[in-house]
Amino acid sequence: MFSRLSLRTAAHTSRASISRSFSTTDISGKNSKVCAVLGAQWGDEGKGKLADVLAAEYDIVARFNGGDNAGHTLVVDGKKYAFHLLPCGLVYPHTTNFLGNGVVVNVKSLFAELAPLNEGGICTKGRLKVSNRAHLLFDFHQLVDGIQEEKRGKGGIGTTKKGIGPAYTSKATRNGIRVAQLKDWDSFEKSYRALAEAHETMYQVQVDKEGELERLKEYRARMLEDDMIVDGVHFINEAYSQGKKILAEGANACMLDIDYGTYPYVTSSSTTNGGIGTGLGIAPQKIESVIGVVKAYTTRVGSGPFPTELTDDLCGGDLPRGAPGTEIGRHLQEVGAEIGVTTGRKRRCGWFDAALMKYSHMINGYTSMNITKLDVLDDLDEVKIAVAYKNKETGEVLPDGSMPATLEELSAVEPVYETLPGWKTDITNASSFSELPIQAQNYINRIEELVSCKVSYIGVGAKREQMVTKGF
Repeated sequence: MFSRLSLRTAAHTSRASISRSFSTTDISGKNSKVCAVLGAQWGDEGKGKLADVLAAEYDIVARFNGGDNAGHTLVVDGKKYAFHLLPCGLVYPHTTNFLGNGVVVNVKSLFAELAPLNEGGICTKGRLKVSNRAHLLFDFHQLVDGIQEEKRGKGGIGTTKKGIGPAYTSKATRNGIRVAQLKDWDSFEKSYRALAEAHETMYQVQVDKEGELERLKEYRARMLEDDMIVDGVHFINEAYSQGKKILAEGANACMLDIDYGTYPYVTSSSTTNGGIGTGLGIAPQKIESVIGVVKAYTTRVGSGPFPTELTDDLCGGDLPRGAPGTEIGRHLQEVGAEIGVTTGRKRRCGWFDAALMKYSHMINGYTSMNITKLDVLDDLDEVKIAVAYKNKETGEVLPDGSMPATLEELSAVEPVYETLPGWKTDITNASSFSELPIQAQNYINRIEELVSCKVSYIGVGAKREQMVTKGF
C-alpha cells in the first residue's frame, strides 16, 4: 500500500499536459508511445507503485493477462482502493482503462471494484473498456479451482482459488464464453448452461445456474449501458494510430509464466513481454519500453522451487526450522510486510537472485529495472546476491540465463553467492541516487552489472514519493 499525491493537479487531469516526445531508448518509461510494466521475479514485486507513477503520463492503461488474482492497494486523497482486476489508471480522471482479450474477466469482481471508486468520488463512467474477445470467468470456475487444489494435497500449487486456471482451461478447450456473447443474451444463456452443466458432470458439483444468470443479466445491462464492450483489437490499435500513449500493466510475473515459469508452480497466462502482443492485439514492435519490477531481495508466495530461500516453516517457507539464514528471512518478511494483498498468505523470502534475473531479462528484454524495497535491507550487516547456479553434486556452473525446466533439475542446483557489505543506515529519506550510502549504491550498481540492464527507479519506502531515480 502507498500514498499518492492529490488528483487535483493540472498535470494529472489535463490530457494536454501529457508529453508527446517519444523515445526508443526510454529507461524512465515516461516518454514511450507504448510502455510495459512487468513483474520480473515471482510476483508481488510492487508493480502497482510504478504503474501508478507512470499512469499519470499515459492516456490508456491496459491489463493484458490474468484476472482478479493480482492485487495492490492505492491511497487517493486519504482513501484506500484495492485493485485486483481493474487497471490502476482508473484513479486518474484523464485515462481510459482497458481489459484486453488475454484477461479472464470475473464480471462480479469488476463491478465490486468499481463501486468504491465511484463512491469515493472517482467517476469511472465511460472510462473502462473490455475486449469483446476476453473470456468470462464464472462462479463454477472458482469452485473447480478449489476442488482441484484440494485434490493435490501436499503437492498443491498454491493457487489463489480465484478460478483463473479453470477459466483458461475453458478457453483452451474451446468451450469458453467470450465477453462478446453477452450482447446476445439468448445465445449467451445457452452457452452458459452448457458450460455449467459440463462442469457439474466432470466435477460432481452443484452449480447455482439460475442465481448466477440473474446476476449476470444485471451486470450485462450495466456494461451495455456504459458501452464497456468494444472490439479490443480495433480499440487499442486505433488509439495507437491516434497518438495515444498506452501503458500495459502486467499481472503476476516472469517466473509464474505458463511457459517460462517454474512449471507447474505457475499461473495460467502469459505474464511476459510476449503476452502483451497476444493479450492486447498490438504488434510487438510497437512496444518501446519494458520496465522489469524486481525487489531488492526475492519473494514468492505458495509452493514451488526457490533457490535463494531464507524462510522456514514458521514463516511459511520450506527450509528446516532454525536453518542458517532463517533469521534473516524472518527479518525480510517482517520489515518488508510480506503478506499477500489477494491471499493474505505469508511470502517466502530470500536473497536477490541475479541468476534468475538474467533469465528474466533474456525473455523480456527490459529497457530498465525498477528495484523496490531497498530500504528493507537497511539493518543488515551484509547482503548477498546469487550470481549463478551450480550443480550440487558436480559443481558445474550453469550458463548465464539458463534456467532448469523441471522441478528435479532445479532442485539439483544451488546458488553461488557474492557477499557485499550492508549500509546500516536509514535510506527512507533519500531523494536522489547520490544520497544513498555508497554501499547501497554499490549494491545497485552490481545488480546492473550482473543482469546487464540499467536500473531506472529505486524504491526506498512505501509511499509513492519514496522513489529514487537513476540515469534520467
